[in-house]
Amino acid sequence: MAAQLLVIAKAPVPGRVKTRLTPPFSPLQAAQLAAAALADTLAAAAQVPVVRHVIALDGAPGPWLPAGFDVIRQRGTGLDQRIAAAFSQAYAQRRLPVVLIGMDTPQVTPELLGSAIRPLLADAGAQDEADATFGMAEDGGFWLLGLRRPDPSLVTGVPMSTSLTGAAQLARLVGAGLRVRQLPCCIDVDSAADAITVARQIPRSRFAAVLRAMREQLDPAPAYEAAH
Repeated sequence: MAAQLLVIAKAPVPGRVKTRLTPPFSPLQAAQLAAAALADTLAAAAQVPVVRHVIALDGAPGPWLPAGFDVIRQRGTGLDQRIAAAFSQAYAQRRLPVVLIGMDTPQVTPELLGSAIRPLLADAGAQDEADATFGMAEDGGFWLLGLRRPDPSLVTGVPMSTSLTGAAQLARLVGAGLRVRQLPCCIDVDSAADAITVARQIPRSRFAAVLRAMREQLDPAPAYEAAH
């Protein structure tokens, strides 16, 4: 497919990623879960037949990075600026639509990503043609944003990491006159409860295997487990 698939991520360094998982997990365990989520996400992305796979990275590449991904450095301060810059950098290299995801949805599949790309490639007048594709997250954020023609103004200034982020981002797209195709809502892994729910959705994944091993070491069972 004539598009670019872009993953925006932090290197899974203890103390810098998934800090909301601590407690019950240690910073090292949180980083290990982040590494597993990132590996699963990149593996799914790698299976999508696009012209270019890109990772916009905060930190240094590690053994979790598969072959075939171009690495670009994140730029900007706030997350809105970093997302906008990642879109701009990718689009400047290849004038092709860009679909961006994060590292927090290891349950993502190649088929779901393909469904986010195809509307951006449709011929003029096609029923499913879109200028943007968008996936809301259950916590009120968003897990995917695809743009046929990326423009920093479509993202910059959108308040990030709030329960209204997804709604604000969608409103920005619609307000710019874009035709938006929405994708299914997904769970971002931000808490221990989220991690359990997502792992149950993908029991054969790296993420689920790492979480199972860690939960076996937690004694007594943490309070969040009693509710599940």
